[in-house]
Amino acid sequence: MLERFVRAAERLIFGHRVAVLALLALVTVVAAVFASRLHMTAGFGKQLPLGHEYTDTFVKYRDVLFGANRLIVVVHAKQGDIWKPESLKKLNDVTQALLYLPGVDRRSVSSLWTPNTRVMQVTEEGYEARDVIGGDITPEKLDATNIAKIRDNVVQGGYVGSLVASDFSGAMVTADLLDADPRTKEATDYIALGPKIEAELRAKFEDAGHEVRIIGFAKQISDIAEGAQGVVVFFALAFVLTAAAVYWYCRSLAFTVAALVCSLVSLVWQFASLQLLGYGLDPLAILVPFLVFAIGVSHGVQQINTIVREIGSGVAPFDAARHSFGALLVPGTMALVTAFVGFATLLLIPIPMIRELAITASLGVAYKIITNLVMLPVVASYVKLPADYAARMQHIRERRSMAVIALARLAEPGPARTVLLVSALLFGLAVWGSRDRHVGYVQPGAPELRDSARYNRDAVAIAEKFAVGLDVLTVVHETAPDSCYEHARMVFIDDLAWELANTDGVIGTASLPALVKLGAAGFNEGNPKWGDMPRDKRSMASFIGLVGEGSGLYDPRCTVLPVNAFLTDHKAETIKRAVAVVKRYREENTLEGVKVRLASGNAGVQAATNEVLEATELPMMLYVYATIVALVFLTYRDWRAVIACCLPLTLATFIGYWFMKVLGIGLTVATLPVMVLAVGIGVDYAFYIYNRLQLYLADGLDIVSAFRRALSETGIATVFTALTLSVGVATWVFSPLKFQADMGLLLAFMFMLNMLMAITVLPALAVTIDTLIPRRGPVHRPFMAH
Repeated sequence: MLERFVRAAERLIFGHRVAVLALLALVTVVAAVFASRLHMTAGFGKQLPLGHEYTDTFVKYRDVLFGANRLIVVVHAKQGDIWKPESLKKLNDVTQALLYLPGVDRRSVSSLWTPNTRVMQVTEEGYEARDVIGGDITPEKLDATNIAKIRDNVVQGGYVGSLVASDFSGAMVTADLLDADPRTKEATDYIALGPKIEAELRAKFEDAGHEVRIIGFAKQISDIAEGAQGVVVFFALAFVLTAAAVYWYCRSLAFTVAALVCSLVSLVWQFASLQLLGYGLDPLAILVPFLVFAIGVSHGVQQINTIVREIGSGVAPFDAARHSFGALLVPGTMALVTAFVGFATLLLIPIPMIRELAITASLGVAYKIITNLVMLPVVASYVKLPADYAARMQHIRERRSMAVIALARLAEPGPARTVLLVSALLFGLAVWGSRDRHVGYVQPGAPELRDSARYNRDAVAIAEKFAVGLDVLTVVHETAPDSCYEHARMVFIDDLAWELANTDGVIGTASLPALVKLGAAGFNEGNPKWGDMPRDKRSMASFIGLVGEGSGLYDPRCTVLPVNAFLTDHKAETIKRAVAVVKRYREENTLEGVKVRLASGNAGVQAATNEVLEATELPMMLYVYATIVALVFLTYRDWRAVIACCLPLTLATFIGYWFMKVLGIGLTVATLPVMVLAVGIGVDYAFYIYNRLQLYLADGLDIVSAFRRALSETGIATVFTALTLSVGVATWVFSPLKFQADMGLLLAFMFMLNMLMAITVLPALAVTIDTLIPRRGPVHRPFMAH
């Protein structure tokens, strides 16, 4: 059945080459029109895991609670402190500018100049609540007396470390961003918002005496997008290096252009599909097109290798292309189907950005079946070669084969056992070394950017000067109406806040019970002994009235009572510790009428992402391996092939995890596709080598001779592909984006590692299994059209 299908496809395609290429060219031209309209897009909502407890809480209360998508702007005085007329005036200007930025939720804007910043104080006349900067003080009235008054209010109101730096060198303005305009419902364009933030805040107000520091999702994703534009240069460099290497390999400009153009055609189709599906190119997924291109180059080199080998043996280019089509359609399709399933399994992760990535990457890989397994051999069949090309390439192939032919000894029983012993030792070390590997961010700041990037320098400076920052974990207490007047319920919430405040990695907490206790002490001459939760509802109500609804610590009906935990950073271990404290508390403590819900705040959203990645990674990889097992067994009808192809891949995967842990690379939405790709590339190497190996075993050759033949025919192409792709992606280490530099190192390592596994461990496994369990029947011959 399979043989008839391939032969029929071969006759149809090569019997109508002009029509096939004309159709493919027409599709490419149309696709190019749509692909040209593609642009970068990013959205905070795209990173929220669907159906997770934490994000359900965030979505339910996003209009009540602030902090998940926050922008922080700090006006920092380069000399002295902030208590100068020019500094406070600049803080007011920044506050006003931020208020009118598109996408800003004006209710959430807080600074010393906003009316939601109040100070409560006990005086001889009783309890006084007032604005930190009263309505009688304007920027024009910032004399020494008023500035001293503002400073006293900041100290008395407890804003040192929150809105004002602990050393008084700067002051903060915070605001929450809306994911869509509430009137037009149009999504906020964060990539376009970033330059506006830069122009309207930093460029306008930064001067010789003041520095403007800005952090937040909008600024982070904008900086990543800006760096991603420079990524094109590194992609171009990798492309040029790949082109030069392919030319060196085949010594034909026509074959080089054919292999690269066919790989690029599928990218045009992929970009067009993105546009037609209504997607954009996310900055965090900027590497995916190159990964798909790398898969295309891998298959293209195998096609060119087979065609050149046929030509070297005296076959005409047209017949060589037909032979290559028939010989590689099955193993190539198997490898691409495996890569397709690998990317498709990313759909298991309920994060819109990853699902979008899964769809587009899967389409790109699926298109490779047409562009690299069909289009490339058809294009190659038209290539006109010099008369001496066949003889030259045959000589070159023989010389190159000598470089790898010595590896055939690994298929002898003695060396094979040594290889397997070393592999078993490596596997044990890799499993041990990759245990407790990082899921989520490992470093503070924006891990996608370099430590020297302005964003990360701002993040470090803000963390050093302020006791609160961008990283907030919000725990929501759902209660019956008017619960904030119930002593038992307020104590229950306060106890959780105390547990969080005493957790490593938590700078401090903010909650309504804490302010109520502060008010109780204030009504009693500030005596801390009276700083306890009042039992009388009227007393409770009077203290709550002083807090104000603008604090975001309760809603008008007192049914939502959050606890905000300010974290030192958003590293995975920091977030995990805080979440564990909340989970343990709600398991050990229950109170009727109070439901503890995790979690809002940006740390709550990140915690949900980390938990989803951790929970879905293993099932996803199992699906990929199940696909490989099924395809290998159906194709080769031999359990030996399953073991020989899959075990080296498993070893490479665990060594890859170990490598990630050593480099401090966490498993994130940006790194997960790379590990899936690594499996796909490893399958390419294994399928192409094992396909030739089993062919010669079926012809009656012994395992050593069969592997020597397979290695001489496909081994050079496999080694060459790995080296070419590794050198190309290794140039990424110079990228301004740290995550691209890390991915360059990881990909280069995985390309080389999978190649080494395919040419060493695979034959060692094959010969060892054959030695221990001799075959009783003939070896199944894989289908080869010629």
